[in-house]
Amino acid sequence: MVASAQNCEDVDRLLAVLPESDAAGRARFAELGFPASHDEDWRFTPIKPITELDFTAAEADVSASFEGCAFTEIDGPRLVFVNGHFSEGLSQIGNLPAGVEVRNLTASDLLMSHETGDAFAALTAATFTGGPFISAADNVEFEIPVRVYYLSTGSEGATANVRGYISAGANSKLTVLESWTGTQADYFNNGFTELHVADNAHVEHLKFQDEHAGAFHVGAVHATMGRDAHMAHHSIALGGRIARNNLRAHLNGTGVEAVFNGLYLPRTGQLIDHHMVVNHAQPYCNSHEYFNGILDDDARAVFHGRIHVHKGADKTDAKQTNKNLLLSDNATVNTKPQLEIYADDVKCTHGATIGHMNDEQIFYLRARGLNEVTARHMIMHAFAGEIVERIECIPAREELDLLVWKRLEEGGDK
Repeated sequence: MVASAQNCEDVDRLLAVLPESDAAGRARFAELGFPASHDEDWRFTPIKPITELDFTAAEADVSASFEGCAFTEIDGPRLVFVNGHFSEGLSQIGNLPAGVEVRNLTASDLLMSHETGDAFAALTAATFTGGPFISAADNVEFEIPVRVYYLSTGSEGATANVRGYISAGANSKLTVLESWTGTQADYFNNGFTELHVADNAHVEHLKFQDEHAGAFHVGAVHATMGRDAHMAHHSIALGGRIARNNLRAHLNGTGVEAVFNGLYLPRTGQLIDHHMVVNHAQPYCNSHEYFNGILDDDARAVFHGRIHVHKGADKTDAKQTNKNLLLSDNATVNTKPQLEIYADDVKCTHGATIGHMNDEQIFYLRARGLNEVTARHMIMHAFAGEIVERIECIPAREELDLLVWKRLEEGGDK
């Protein structure tokens, strides 16, 4: 595919202002360019508002504070990145047990091949300024959550590219809580996380994205899983003018259990997109995807989920569900669940629903003494709670439960 002249110009303009950390990644991004409108994977998510930014390199900010962010009351190690730069002053590692490593990522840690069609992933390799390196060795169960904060204070095209590396060795256990927040509009965050779950390891990864409503966010998680591995990935997406989450999972061993769990709550002028591909490469693997969205005003959401059952991946059990609740006639959802099955003896299902609040449910609650506003709040809370209750880390689940309910009540009175 030949990139357009405008696309090449936008790529050159961006690369000109960003630092270089990897020549191969830089060349790969220049080759791929920004996704075009005719790219099927980006058909419902326009890139033009991002490419029109007056790109600058986001700079470190020593005055930033993570106070008021999620998970601050949870004990344990934390890594803080301000405008994509590691903040040693705000980070706190503490004493870690043998076999656990928590630190800033370096260029020598990059392990992902550049042979990928994800241009934004290649861009992070080309220009990243920092990111978390979190590792648990074989047979190490680290019960304390590791927290990662991405804080943005820039504006007017300030661009940060970060990469993360999370690895759980065989028979290990690891929990990572990730938080994205910002204070200004028109900045652009681009992040990529490699997640490796070895044989019989247990990993919970939670991404809480609450960027400024005028900011842009593109994030990716690429996960590989070994035999009998257990992984739960949660995506709670509230912020961003345009926010895109690319999820890729490769189930490379038998007996894998994978859960992908997401909640998105866009409001006026926001678009939140989840694009997911789960590859079943071995038999006797289970994957379950649950994504719920509540949309208000003229908000937009996109869900694209593809389950790919490769030849030989017999006895696969894969389920995919996307449910959307529209609070306004102007809200829009584009949902596209897909199954590609090349194996025998499998159980695979998918489904999607889009609708308004059920009048019969509202009537039922009002008949029991509740006013209409309270009845609507209860329905929304229950709809969101389906997702939040699957979070295994109890302190994080309780905090997000309160935060999400407060956010719903702020915009649900009408």
